[in-house]
Amino acid sequence: MTYTTEEIQKRVDNYISQFKEGYFSPLALQARLTEEVGEMAREINHRYGEKKKKSSEQDKALEEELGDVIFVLTCFANSLNMDLSKAFERSMSKIETRDKDRWTRKEGETNHDSN
Repeated sequence: MTYTTEEIQKRVDNYISQFKEGYFSPLALQARLTEEVGEMAREINHRYGEKKKKSSEQDKALEEELGDVIFVLTCFANSLNMDLSKAFERSMSKIETRDKDRWTRKEGETNHDSN
């Protein structure tokens, strides 16, 4: 299934809205995001780095860890009434402008600006 950022934000909000506690504070969400990114980094290190898993450790899918990061990031955005699509657009516009000549382009490639 494919989701728009709006659908992602709505689905997360529907889930969180079931509970009296609601969204965690921004500080708690930052801590959770850091934790989830750490878990993703651990999986990347096990899969692509020198530090392999112990035989007693469960194999976690990297995709699952990325999904956890997206969930917490979405909670963060929702708790602060931020639109992920707008945040992404602002970031990409900045990156496409700032870094347009930073990297070596592939033969025949031009700037794929969506505007």
